Amino acid sequence: MTTTTPVEVAWFSALCDDDYEFLGQPDPTLTSSWPHCRDIVQAADRNGFDNVLLPSGYALGIDSTAFAAAVATHTSQIKLLLAVRMGEMWLPQLARQLATIDQMAEGRLTINIISSDIPGETLASEPRYQRTLEWMQVLRQLLNGESIDFHGEFVDLTLEPARARTVSGTCPPFYFGGFSEPAKEVAAAASDVFLTWPDTVAAVGETVTDMRGRAERYGRALRYGLRAHVIVRETEAEARAAADRLVSKLDAETGEAIRGRSLDTASVGVSRQSELREAADDEGYAEPNLWTGVGRARSGAGAAIVGDPDQVRDKILAYRDVGIEAFILSGYTHLDECDRFAKYVLPELEHAPLY
Repeated sequence: MTTTTPVEVAWFSALCDDDYEFLGQPDPTLTSSWPHCRDIVQAADRNGFDNVLLPSGYALGIDSTAFAAAVATHTSQIKLLLAVRMGEMWLPQLARQLATIDQMAEGRLTINIISSDIPGETLASEPRYQRTLEWMQVLRQLLNGESIDFHGEFVDLTLEPARARTVSGTCPPFYFGGFSEPAKEVAAAASDVFLTWPDTVAAVGETVTDMRGRAERYGRALRYGLRAHVIVRETEAEARAAADRLVSKLDAETGEAIRGRSLDTASVGVSRQSELREAADDEGYAEPNLWTGVGRARSGAGAAIVGDPDQVRDKILAYRDVGIEAFILSGYTHLDECDRFAKYVLPELEHAPLY
């Protein structure tokens, strides 16, 4: 069985020290580094994934922008979904860096917009998302090669664009997620792909419906993506056993400490992941094949699709049927699960990049 509607299938490279054999048990061989994260990206490239998320963390792991520039020359077909935090770098310099990386990647750059606090400062949600909106608007103009005459609350800039251009001459697509009211409005107004975190199929469908209505009010149409983990094995029993093993050495105190290291621990999205975990059954399943145990030691996306190859495929198709067109997946360890998913599930999905 193959899908009839193509979807984008992306993997994840653990730049933010998020790779484990046992959650909460650091392993020096899995710590974020150039060789380890490069190997994950190259495996995803070799396995035929469409895209790969390169996450950004300030205190954790290695720098995503420098990594993207390097790995662009070590890959052949996979797109690079580079996470950049709005407000962290001087805007014209960021645009020039992104255009240069896109050239190095021969046009394979995509951009994940991050709106968390800048390290060392805290802004309330509304002004923080206003800053994000202004940065997204001006960044898109710069990457489109347009002159800038913008005077907002956070960006005050009159500038001719740098000579550096993307391969296409236009801005790569913006992937963006957020669950507060200001975040959703920014996404509707300025993103290209709205990303949501794991939830029940029905709840994800409600999010897509909500965001479609918001985008229409801006005269826009978005695409929709899901960031989730995956555990696939030959049988459901083996997959569930692998999930149990993953958290078998995790205690509550360690999990809480790991969740607390992120800059977005108080966000609406993180709160929803906690609610999903609390509503799950005794084994951590919020609904069939959706396991919330990952969220015990993770601040962001906190649930995994768990099952045999047919179950995992069918769960992905269920999300597709409610409007999800892009899947950003990961698993522990990231190299091993990348190979398993590519072997058991990827051939069953008719996948193609959104752009």
